[in-house]
Amino acid sequence: MSEQQQPRQAQQGPRRKRGRRRPAGSRGGDLWRQPPPLDEAKPIVPANDPAAVVRSLGTPPLQGHGALVDYYLATVVERAAGVAAALAATADLLGEPEDEEPASAPQFGTTPANHDP
Repeated sequence: MSEQQQPRQAQQGPRRKRGRRRPAGSRGGDLWRQPPPLDEAKPIVPANDPAAVVRSLGTPPLQGHGALVDYYLATVVERAAGVAAALAATADLLGEPEDEEPASAPQFGTTPANHDP
């Protein structure tokens, strides 16, 4: 450092931050006030395919790792959706889908109607 620069720094001293000062009469909100009551909690309906949004964005632009990243992102999103559903169930807020008809899953222990014994 040159000799000319050292005296300038010594003369300047510590720099002060120039922030806005609040007027003397104004204060923030009352921290200890009673909060307003919460709204009624609505049921939480888990998504059928939580990773659909991530897949709709396309493959991440990582050269050579796109398929692997797709898999890991989908896994994380599905895990987060599962944890959210579990939390909703513990709070008694887990709901059922209303608009969609349930998928016709095979029933165990029943025989198909067109099955000949």
